[in-house]
Amino acid sequence: MTDEAPPAPAGRGRPADRRWPRRVYGVGTEPDPRFTLANERTFLAWLRTALGLMVAAAAVKAFGTEGSQWAAAVLAVLAVGVAVEAFPRWSRNERALRLQLPLPSTPVAVVSAVGVVVAGVTILVVVLI
Repeated sequence: MTDEAPPAPAGRGRPADRRWPRRVYGVGTEPDPRFTLANERTFLAWLRTALGLMVAAAAVKAFGTEGSQWAAAVLAVLAVGVAVEAFPRWSRNERALRLQLPLPSTPVAVVSAVGVVVAGVTILVVVLI
């Protein structure tokens, strides 16, 4: 048994649904547009977070001392991880909305928070020593 419902049929004044990715848009029913738009805003927030982490990594590397290079590395790795996870997270959430399932959780938020704390403590230690 599959959780995929066939897409709305074309014809009768309806064009064929050509949205991508089909794994997301080819299942379930259209959710309330407010939820889809909120999911899109969250996706963009994850990208902004990744960009902010990249800028922070560059700033720490450029203006920090030798010891703060580890903090810059942690921030850069977090930036890449957040950026890589943004689209799959959007996709999983959108699919869950279309199938009227609970939204899936993600460890990225916790990992990001821990990484920022580690980078911050590293910078603090380097500054105080």
